[in-house]
Amino acid sequence: MKSIGQIGEFGLIERIRKKIKSSRDIILGAGDDAAVMRPPQGYELVTTDALVDGVDFELGKTPARLVGRKLLAINLSDIAAMAGLPKYAVVSMGLVARLSIQWVDEFLSGLLDMAKKYHVALVGGDISRAKELWASLALAGETGPGRQWVGRGGAKPGDAIFVTGALGGSISGKHLRFEPRIKEARWLARRFYPTSMIDISDGFLQDIGHILSQSGVGAEIYAGQIPVSRAAKTLSKQFKKGKSPLEHALTDGEDFELIFTVSEKISRKIPKQVHGTPLWRVGKILKEKQLILFESEKRDKKINISKKGFQHF
Repeated sequence: MKSIGQIGEFGLIERIRKKIKSSRDIILGAGDDAAVMRPPQGYELVTTDALVDGVDFELGKTPARLVGRKLLAINLSDIAAMAGLPKYAVVSMGLVARLSIQWVDEFLSGLLDMAKKYHVALVGGDISRAKELWASLALAGETGPGRQWVGRGGAKPGDAIFVTGALGGSISGKHLRFEPRIKEARWLARRFYPTSMIDISDGFLQDIGHILSQSGVGAEIYAGQIPVSRAAKTLSKQFKKGKSPLEHALTDGEDFELIFTVSEKISRKIPKQVHGTPLWRVGKILKEKQLILFESEKRDKKINISKKGFQHF
């Protein structure tokens, strides 16, 4: 199998371009200096994320198809956290010359399969020679006509705090195969008007902290109501001197579930699940700027966990 060093930059670009499909709202797609699309009637959303060999995946150990899938999925999760609808993507890659064409093909296959599933059009990108392998993707989305986006800064004292799915232990495999909560977020936004929302990329405690900081509020969390995943329990058993299942659920990164807040009145109408995904009420927004972890909603016993979640530096 040839390496990308043998096929060359323009040969690789043409190989990629032939795999990309267009759609009606794309006037000019991949192959020019910039793509041209028809603007949406609602709000436009733009996000970006990157994956780096040795930090986010391991070349030779992580299947290339799953790296491509994850690159789009983590960006889709950001659009979901804003209750948006993904539309267009551009991808840039720093490639090492020894890398095989097969790796790039499989990476692109995983990315394009995910793009097809979530109706995303790949409209361009860039490649460059690099000393280490990395890939970055920018994703544009929209809210649609008459739709409002949901940010991190709208939580109000008295709001109820919810999460989707189950938390912790993502490193066991979920971090490569998770499903972004696009449908769930859109459904919630249409019916229950979340006051704030964020996806869990760096751990529940770390990410709820972003909502609290940007909303200028505090929160109390009820540990007994946190949905702990089977993977978190399994990891805790494997490493007996490590974290408890609850600590995994509260601090493990890359769950890519949603944290959202709604008014107390609306919270009573929230169903137990949406599109097959469980919804869990796990706490309450406070006026005081503090984050308190209680054992239960009775608030009679506090729990101390020093580590908040993942940080790159």
